[in-house]
Amino acid sequence: MTHAGVSATLLERPAMAYRDLREFIEALESQGELIRIEEPISTVLEITEVTDRVSKKGGPALLFENVVDSDYPVLINAMGSMRRMNLAFERESLDQLAEELQAFIDLEKPETLLDKLRMLPKLKRMGDVFPKKIQKAPCQEVVEEEVNLDGMPVLTCWPEDGGPFVTLPLVFTKHPRTGQSNMGMYRLQIYDRQTTGMHWHTHKGGAHHYRVAEAMGEPLPVAVAIGADPVTTYVATAPLPEDMDELLLAGLIRKRPVEVVPCKTVDLLVPAHAEFILEGFVHPNERRREGPFGDHTGYYSLADDYPVFHVSCVTRKKNPIYSTTIVGRPPMEDFYMAKATERIFLPILKKTLPEIVDLNLPMEGVFHNLVFVSIDKRYPGHAQKIMHAFWGLGQMMFAKIIVVFDEWVDVQNLSQALWVMCNCVDPERDVCFVKGPVDALDHAAPLPHLGSKMGIDATRPWPEEGHLRPWPDVIEMEETIKRKIDQIWDRLGIPEFGRESGSS
Repeated sequence: MTHAGVSATLLERPAMAYRDLREFIEALESQGELIRIEEPISTVLEITEVTDRVSKKGGPALLFENVVDSDYPVLINAMGSMRRMNLAFERESLDQLAEELQAFIDLEKPETLLDKLRMLPKLKRMGDVFPKKIQKAPCQEVVEEEVNLDGMPVLTCWPEDGGPFVTLPLVFTKHPRTGQSNMGMYRLQIYDRQTTGMHWHTHKGGAHHYRVAEAMGEPLPVAVAIGADPVTTYVATAPLPEDMDELLLAGLIRKRPVEVVPCKTVDLLVPAHAEFILEGFVHPNERRREGPFGDHTGYYSLADDYPVFHVSCVTRKKNPIYSTTIVGRPPMEDFYMAKATERIFLPILKKTLPEIVDLNLPMEGVFHNLVFVSIDKRYPGHAQKIMHAFWGLGQMMFAKIIVVFDEWVDVQNLSQALWVMCNCVDPERDVCFVKGPVDALDHAAPLPHLGSKMGIDATRPWPEEGHLRPWPDVIEMEETIKRKIDQIWDRLGIPEFGRESGSS
């Protein structure tokens, strides 16, 4: 077994990436990471309550095989731990995947014949990961004659939710003018048998495509895939530039292209091995009240008006599995998906800001509320430069609180980071406030989508920054003493123990 607890057999699989959700389920089960539940259980609150208890205890993926009023089983919490994220990516660790992606980012113009030869394997792999179009696909084994979303086991997650929500959808659109495709993850509230909400926030790619179509007075074709392979599902959440195809990144991670198929009624390509496909249109100037929804902040997002998705066609596998997730107060499955984003995109961030040492988005900050970053501080005001650079980078613009530390601080260790911050920050000198875009779920902001952010410089202040007093050393024991005590520890007769709750 590896240090990540993933068997060597599975780690040899990257050249044979999971074709679909079923193969991932088999891998989870073979690794003891999945429980099949045969007890009858309802999609209304009950699956949420079971899953929430399991998530909070770091438990396994769940496959509910006897869902009340549905013919389809429900898979949930499939990526709800670091071990299962490693299984999903078929890597020993997320850092290993980040290093692989870094190698491709570092492709530079070859200067010599030897350099050119060294690049050939990378260039071939890039050519092998573009989406592969096929004509006959499992996701179209059944084309439903009549659209009836009531037959799908869509969860009503929390007591005050506005209805059942599809929570793990891959939403496909194309820019009406340029044809640039986008895959995002935007929840869908089920209104009736043929209609859902389309909850795309104003900052997202799908929302931009819709605004363009609406300005043209045209409906926007939309397709929704449910139950794709785990990498493709994850990539729908990744913060990619607008001009990058998400399926290309999925193919690069999988080391095998994502097979896609043309939809039946709209001009879009979708993952050929997904469990369900919903096809339809979002019409211009049509809005409907959507929500409330128990969201990843741990609070209900408020009801608001969003575009409406009219489903014109449903295709599926013969015996599909409905893949879903729940969100709420962390830790939950979405935390581990966000942690994957943190680790995978750190090397890309370092290409822009090479002074960055490490980054942590603590789960208590629910992705966008708190950022810890350590840097190789090189000049006065360097921490402030990093804060403002983050606020100008893609979805980092939503970061509400950014705390910058010196490189020796382990920002993954919340106890150490908070200890340093509380000891080393002078609030008047080291805290700054700015105004800018905030996440649509930030209910504390005075206005929708606009609010304030706070930057905290927790680095050691330099004399050039106005701190002229002596700076104390951190208390550390001598290494010789530590080694000696290590050698005699077993002879001291002190039993294994841990800090008791409430002890000082």
